[in-house]
Amino acid sequence: MAEFVSEPITPVGQPDTSAMSRGEPGLPTAFTWRRETFTITRCLQSWKQSAPEGGKPTGERYLRRHCYLLEMSDRTLWQIYFTRQTPKSGRPTQRWFLYSIEKPTTTPQDPCRRDARSGTDCRR
Repeated sequence: MAEFVSEPITPVGQPDTSAMSRGEPGLPTAFTWRRETFTITRCLQSWKQSAPEGGKPTGERYLRRHCYLLEMSDRTLWQIYFTRQTPKSGRPTQRWFLYSIEKPTTTPQDPCRRDARSGTDCRR
């Protein structure tokens, strides 16, 4: 079961410039959270969240977040997101957030086996 975190994280390493050329955030190679650095092992899933523009009855929807499900170097699964707009409070450069963490699961037959999750590498 995933643990809700909702804390800012700091990108480390070179961002994915090919994603940036498509107008998406450049997923870095690692993140720092609570003074510890975690490397991205692989990206399992990516998606976008949109919402209507507040206070206007036009019905237009705007892209608000880019979301990712990542497997990290410690075998945890991180659900993270990148905000398209700077937050109204807090640091204006802070755009990456850790939404939740799921600890690795094991089975008695194979203590190294994880639950199967399909996905493609989101980097490059």
